[in-house]
Amino acid sequence: MDRLARGNDGREWVIRAQMEWRQPATADDFEHDAAANYTPGIIMAVVAVVLAFVLFVSTPDRLVIPDWVPLGVLLIALFFPLRWVLRRPWTVVAETDGDPSGVHPSERWVGTVRGVFNVNGELKQIAKSIARHDLPDFEGPLHPVE
Repeated sequence: MDRLARGNDGREWVIRAQMEWRQPATADDFEHDAAANYTPGIIMAVVAVVLAFVLFVSTPDRLVIPDWVPLGVLLIALFFPLRWVLRRPWTVVAETDGDPSGVHPSERWVGTVRGVFNVNGELKQIAKSIARHDLPDFEGPLHPVE
């Protein structure tokens, strides 16, 4: 997602957002990142698929399963992967090359927003803040980077 914003001082800002497939490493989260790999998750997924398969194969022939039951099982199975995708962190970058006269230098602001639905609203707020105040809001998710 790219968006352009123009400040009152004449600078053009480019606001970009990119989804991150891995959690950004921060000093606060280092001690809590104990998982070495994805093996436990893969094993649990395989066990769940095998158990669901055994459940549907071992049902008696006379048992009538309503049409909504397999759909409900599918929805339950897709809940956590769908939640995982929708709650991915997005890296948001707002940068400008400065103005041609050299009065205002180039700047780069970087931050993280969680959730695909939140990132679009945050991009709009950043663009409005740049249009009003010539800079992204200090109270928002972006922080200046040198």
